[in-house]
Amino acid sequence: MDVVVNPPGLEYIGSYTAFLKPPLQAGGPFGTRMIFEATGGDFHAASGAKGKILHGADWLLAGPAGWGRLDVRAQIQMDDGAVLYVQYFGLIEMNEAVSSALKNGTSTRFDQQYFRSNPRFETSDPRYAWLQQAVFVGQGRIIEGPGVEYNVFRIT
Repeated sequence: MDVVVNPPGLEYIGSYTAFLKPPLQAGGPFGTRMIFEATGGDFHAASGAKGKILHGADWLLAGPAGWGRLDVRAQIQMDDGAVLYVQYFGLIEMNEAVSSALKNGTSTRFDQQYFRSNPRFETSDPRYAWLQQAVFVGQGRIIEGPGVEYNVFRIT
C-alpha cells in the first residue's frame, strides 16, 4: 500500500523579543528551576501590527540530561489597544552555546541549539480571535540583554 504524506506548512506570523532579569534558581529532584522574569520586549507581526511585552516569566526546568523545559506565560499589549495572553511550553537544548550566552550576556544563532515552543494565545478582542483557532510553533534563540527572540509560525 502506497501512502502519500502531505505535511502541513508553516506561515510566518511574526517575531518577538523578551528581555529578562537574571534568573532565580532553585534546585530540586528534577533539575534546576530557573525563573526568568521578563522586563519588557517587542512583538512585530508579519501584518505590520506591533506590540509590547507587558509582563511574563519562564519557569524553565533545566534537567540533568542537558535539556531545559520551558513553561512561559506573558501578556502582550498591541499598539491598537488589544491585549493578548500567550502561554507555551517548549524545549531548549542547554548546550555550550546556550550556557555561554546565558553566562556572558551574549547571543546565539537560531541554528546553534534546538529551541522550540508551542505558543497558545487568548484574547477577548475580535480582531485577534483567529489566534485562538490555530496551532503555532516558535523557533527561539538567546539574545543579548539577556533575553530571547522567537520567530512564530502558524501550522497550515
